[in-house]
Amino acid sequence: QVQLVESGGGLVQPGGSLRLSCAASGFTFSSYAMSWYRQAPGKERELVATITTTGGSTRYADSVKGRFTISRDNAKNTVYLQMNSLKPEDTAVYYCNADPRPLRLIVRGPEGYWGQGTQVTVSS
Repeated sequence: QVQLVESGGGLVQPGGSLRLSCAASGFTFSSYAMSWYRQAPGKERELVATITTTGGSTRYADSVKGRFTISRDNAKNTVYLQMNSLKPEDTAVYYCNADPRPLRLIVRGPEGYWGQGTQVTVSS
């Protein structure tokens, strides 16, 4: 049974940091590119960051470049999203995704497995 379980969300003040984790099971984690998406109320889902199977390549949305870092540990079947200098506009539900396709296809639209999401709220 495939599972993606996100954790680490919460309430943080502007300028603060959070680290999201996504623990995967039920599939060959090292064969999947991993991504973080987010969706704010009333807005479309946004691809935030993607990391390829070995971690050799990453891609970020312009809105988070220089502030967020995606990483993975294939030995632990876990992907992370380190979020620094958080802004109120980062408030959203963050979802973990596992996609077996190459990055050039992932950026056109998601497929694969999804987690249940974790809420991130940036507010003073």
